[in-house]
Amino acid sequence: MFSEAELDYLATQGLGRLATAQPDGTLQVSPVGYAYNTETRTIDIRGYELAKSKKFRNVAANGQAAFVVDDMPSQDPPRVRCLEIRGRAEALTGALTPDGHLDGAVIRIHPTRIISLGVDDPDHDPLDLVPHNRNV
Repeated sequence: MFSEAELDYLATQGLGRLATAQPDGTLQVSPVGYAYNTETRTIDIRGYELAKSKKFRNVAANGQAAFVVDDMPSQDPPRVRCLEIRGRAEALTGALTPDGHLDGAVIRIHPTRIISLGVDDPDHDPLDLVPHNRNV
């Protein structure tokens, strides 16, 4: 599934972008907070009144999502780190938090494809980085 470097990277970032397909097929992209769920090995997205959101309804209707976390840790030279997670998504209500509390709604992404760039390769020149693509 995720490499140790990818899990470390996810743990250092607090914000990602969730892309879901609307009923007409166009994409909706929203910034979201997230957590890696070690028990289910998924990306869990929670938020204030999430069940009322368009992104929650999109996931409930379509079941597909892409989630991207990226940043630029340096400017000179410019260096990009990126982790894109594509997969099957669930819109769950009545979900429990990892500590067992009822938390209402959650969008849970089960990765089927992971694409990472620069997350586990700090030694190569930024222009020489090669993305790691894999199905999981």
